[in-house]
Amino acid sequence: MNSPASAGQPAQVPTWTLGAVGFVSFFDRFGTPPMLLIMSSDTGLDVRQVVQLFTVYSLLYALGQPLWGVLSDRWGRHIVLRVALIGVVLGSIASVLASGYALLLIARGFTGLTVGALYPTLLTLIGDTRIGPAKVHALSDLLAYSSIGNAVATLTTGAIAAWLSWRVVFGIVAVACLALLILLRHVRAPRPARTSAAKGSAFTKWPLIVYAVAFTEGIVLVGILTYVVPALQSAGVSVALAGVLGATYGLGVVAGAPIMRVLSRRFTRTQCMVWGGVIMVLGMGASAISATPVPLTITAVCIGLANAVLHSSVQGWATEVSPEARATTISFFVTSLFLGAAAGTFVTADLADAAQFGTIFSIGAVAGLGISVFASTAHSRWVRASEAT
Repeated sequence: MNSPASAGQPAQVPTWTLGAVGFVSFFDRFGTPPMLLIMSSDTGLDVRQVVQLFTVYSLLYALGQPLWGVLSDRWGRHIVLRVALIGVVLGSIASVLASGYALLLIARGFTGLTVGALYPTLLTLIGDTRIGPAKVHALSDLLAYSSIGNAVATLTTGAIAAWLSWRVVFGIVAVACLALLILLRHVRAPRPARTSAAKGSAFTKWPLIVYAVAFTEGIVLVGILTYVVPALQSAGVSVALAGVLGATYGLGVVAGAPIMRVLSRRFTRTQCMVWGGVIMVLGMGASAISATPVPLTITAVCIGLANAVLHSSVQGWATEVSPEARATTISFFVTSLFLGAAAGTFVTADLADAAQFGTIFSIGAVAGLGISVFASTAHSRWVRASEAT
């Protein structure tokens, strides 16, 4: 457990507690897709309507990011974290009790809006309360916890829905967030100072460059990752096994956390970005050469490793590039990542429809090389500019 923050500084929430919030947020975010067909059968809604439930959730999840960032800089991180957890509890309970399409749509949309506040607030808290190696470790651990939440949701929610009910999954989220609220009940922190100059600092040169890096990362690390499971199914793997092999992405993130700790002691953050980019290119290259089960599994693991090394390094940069408006900056950073993911899937949709997955991963390999160069070069220049001021 980390030492308490000094007087006058934001209270330091233990890393495992932050990780638990990250786990639950990703469990909820990735828990619905495996239940879509079961929800359709149980509710009498057609598949299109059930997909719309997840679409509205995802849309409000992304669009709410800037709002939560601004409120976090204005009200304080812990207030926003508690408000968001209360919102998830209420939204999840409403999802359990909702009986019709309209009520479910409202419940899932509200839940997506509030869940969207959690991860950026966790990043902001880490940026507020940790420096140096402690920040690197906390960011990589948070990513690992969150990815485990992703993997657990992918592997279990469909089975829970089939054996019990899809409502049980939303009930689990409600209970978990209620428990997290109890864990956080004694944590207090002062509101961050906010000046007129701070309001615009999230939109100066370097934050905008960080957003651009996040956008390009989203294209590959999130957007093209989407195609691993469909590519496995296209290669003849069963739906169940494809889900298991695709979930090795989470294993890559978890394995990458200790690797990142070692790399951060030996290399600068800029150099870690290069290493992460190399891992990403190699992973994409494997499936570009042969989109068959073994290379595709290697790709999933490597994307997880790249997240732990490259993305956590970029996240660390995002927490430092504009400390006067850290929450706002991180919220736009996350929004940029999602927009990049949407762009990545949009531009490759026709290739996926034609099952040209090898071509998609070839694009990912080339894009990964460009991202590595862009991120590391930009960060290196930011470091020099910061040292000069």
